[in-house]
Amino acid sequence: MDSKVNNMRKLALPEEILLKVEKPARYIGGEINCACGDFDDADVNFCMCFPDVYEIGMSHLGIQILYDMFNSFDRVNCDRVYSPWNDLDRIMRDRDIPLFAVETQRPVRDFDFLGITLQYEMCYTNVLQVLELSHIPLFSRDRTDDDPIVIGGGPCTYNPEPIADFFDMFYIGEGETRYRQLLDLYLKIKNEHPDGWRSIFLHEAAKVPGIYVPSLYEVSYYDTEGGGEFPAPHPELAGTIREFRPVYDDIPATVRKEIVMDLDDTYYPEKPLVPYARATQDRVVLEIQRGCIRGCRFCQAGMIYRPVRERSLEFLKDKALKMLKNTGQDEITLSSLSSSDYSHLQELVNYLVDNIHGRGINVSLPSLRIDAFSLDVMSRVQDVRKGSVTFAPEAGTQRMRNVINKGLTEEDIIHGSSEAFAAGWNKVKLYFMLGQPTETTEDVEGIAVLSDLIARKYYEIPKDKRNGRVQVSASSSFFVPKPFTPFQWCRMNSRTEFIEKAKLCKANFAKMLNAKSLRYSWHDADTSVLEGVLARGDRRVGAAIYNAYKKGCIYDAWTESFVYQNWLDAFEETGVTFEYYNERVRSFDEILPWDYIDCGVNKKFLWLEWQRAQEGRVTGNCRMGCAGCGALVFGGGVCFENTN
Repeated sequence: MDSKVNNMRKLALPEEILLKVEKPARYIGGEINCACGDFDDADVNFCMCFPDVYEIGMSHLGIQILYDMFNSFDRVNCDRVYSPWNDLDRIMRDRDIPLFAVETQRPVRDFDFLGITLQYEMCYTNVLQVLELSHIPLFSRDRTDDDPIVIGGGPCTYNPEPIADFFDMFYIGEGETRYRQLLDLYLKIKNEHPDGWRSIFLHEAAKVPGIYVPSLYEVSYYDTEGGGEFPAPHPELAGTIREFRPVYDDIPATVRKEIVMDLDDTYYPEKPLVPYARATQDRVVLEIQRGCIRGCRFCQAGMIYRPVRERSLEFLKDKALKMLKNTGQDEITLSSLSSSDYSHLQELVNYLVDNIHGRGINVSLPSLRIDAFSLDVMSRVQDVRKGSVTFAPEAGTQRMRNVINKGLTEEDIIHGSSEAFAAGWNKVKLYFMLGQPTETTEDVEGIAVLSDLIARKYYEIPKDKRNGRVQVSASSSFFVPKPFTPFQWCRMNSRTEFIEKAKLCKANFAKMLNAKSLRYSWHDADTSVLEGVLARGDRRVGAAIYNAYKKGCIYDAWTESFVYQNWLDAFEETGVTFEYYNERVRSFDEILPWDYIDCGVNKKFLWLEWQRAQEGRVTGNCRMGCAGCGALVFGGGVCFENTN
């Protein structure tokens, strides 16, 4: 434990409560490498929140990076808080115990900032849980100088409008660049205006690049029916956004994302936190690059994190050994959207195998493509007789893979499977999506057909060289259109359509030659359609979120806690419909709720990709040639690899 930590701290929960709840280690702090210092000695106290259970939050790399960064700042302390599980939630409400940070055990409301990571739309009601248990007003308009500044960050901030009323501000983009400036501004305003500092700070903060303050922007809508104050110029624009603009002239109309262009010259933890309770991903995480060259049209991360930026081999070697030494972890994962595309992957894996693999430390390689190179890399770090290979074809037919720009042919998939079987693997996991734009019955049935073709390849191996029976496990999620993708304009399938397609797919698996070797499962349709509304909604959706929370909705990402009927009731009572946000095609002329954000990838490029998708035309990856997405404006990364 860091010497800054006060070992004599008093726990916020008495022993009799800790003995009643599941996994009390979630709430006591004091983990290995915790670094939060003396609360009373700091100029700024920042509480970092992941609005989900401790085990999930402790697995999140973004919080580890920002936690390390904040605690490296002079006279700044960063603590953490997670959503209490349902058992403790009930106790805290019954006994009026305020939510507290895990290290200092101080009430969250005592902090200057509450920074909430927004990783997944289904955690939105947990945001309200954290605020309410902290005794912080749920709506930003009700907060005073006695309340912390509530700031959101993470991928969901690329459309923060459904939760805009609950946040004071959002940080758009990568967190390493502007927080020092923001905290200094906060101290300056508070010193100059000890009374009434809040509104002044929010106004000035809105001028900081990457900072969006929702209360300083106003939105109006076209009337849903003819006549009225704002009649729609075209029927398809009825009910859509008419205007979105800043309230003051000195506030920018567009907020550009923040981005780190040199990933070697930035913050990265050498002493990451090690949880007491086993985390979902209990391992060292080594981020090898950001962004993706592939351009899959359904993938939001592949667009908002452009351009691809790599960390140097020397940086990664140094960090890998230091993090393993400082944590005692027995596994390290190489994190990336597409690890196979990291240009020094072979050298890095060789280095790790030579230096650590023989010492009982495993190397994990997610996000690999299906090719001989990736399989060769995997075979160096994985016991093929125990592990499985994972492929993500995403669609069952080549036509559909062209629509989504997967850049993967059936030949690639079958050949990759053959290579894996020849190398000794006999377990294959396949990931697909149902409900993608232009999908036909043949595309749905193709998922089972492709899975069976892969199984057949295994039985082409001589019997004496097989490793038992082949196991092909296919699963399908339901496609949810996301902002800043070419599919942001498309119609999403209804709940009924999703279920019908999943049943059709399931029935087709039963007809396959190798049915006994095939397994098929699908994601929950209820959460998918709700995620669709929360992903592409506007500020009007906030009332439904608030209403759902008041009906008891929290931990909506957890099957055992999700109550779909409560959400249906909440939407009906607030006049918000699933159909309006999910089941209509947007036009290019429509003002989308997130249009004020500049993520570097321009709207014209996304629209062109939407047209190409409907024509089934493929766009090459970034290393094959620049497609003119707009990310060139950032002046680095893959966009400039071949300019020297």
